[in-house]
Amino acid sequence: MKKLSTLVIAVSLSFAAAAQSSLPPVDQSPMDMSYYPANYPVLKIQDKIMEPLVARVIYSRPKKEGRTIFGGLVEYGKVWRLGANEATEIEFYRKVNIGGKKVSKGRYNKETDTWGSFKYNAEKDIIRTNVLVEKLNDPVESLAMTFEKGGGGINLVIAWENVKVTLPINL
Repeated sequence: MKKLSTLVIAVSLSFAAAAQSSLPPVDQSPMDMSYYPANYPVLKIQDKIMEPLVARVIYSRPKKEGRTIFGGLVEYGKVWRLGANEATEIEFYRKVNIGGKKVSKGRYNKETDTWGSFKYNAEKDIIRTNVLVEKLNDPVESLAMTFEKGGGGINLVIAWENVKVTLPINL
């Protein structure tokens, strides 16, 4: 019986080592997801939902890593991707209004399996709007996106390096 246990442990360890060697390395820009209301999936399984699901954004979080982001890595006046790696996706679970334009319920970035902004096509934009840029005193190392309650709806808050922008989303 002792020999069988030793054999089972040895085989298990060899399977674990084989499985680990085939896994990809951890990405430099990990993927993240933000909901409104915040932590919606956890609230849902705990039966603690107080308001309906409105939006979700899925994105990869590039890091500053000592670089100058705005005016350096991200050139002023040029299109840049919001995030890293695959295209950022935003999904609305109801009709919303952004910058005076109606946006239907649905998932937006129609070309989700793309990398970067190399094939950006302005004709595929759903909306374009201006947002105020706020200067931050404390730098943000990794790009961050979150939703918060705002006047007439919610805001998508985006921060990186020493910059924060707020996109109002009216319900």
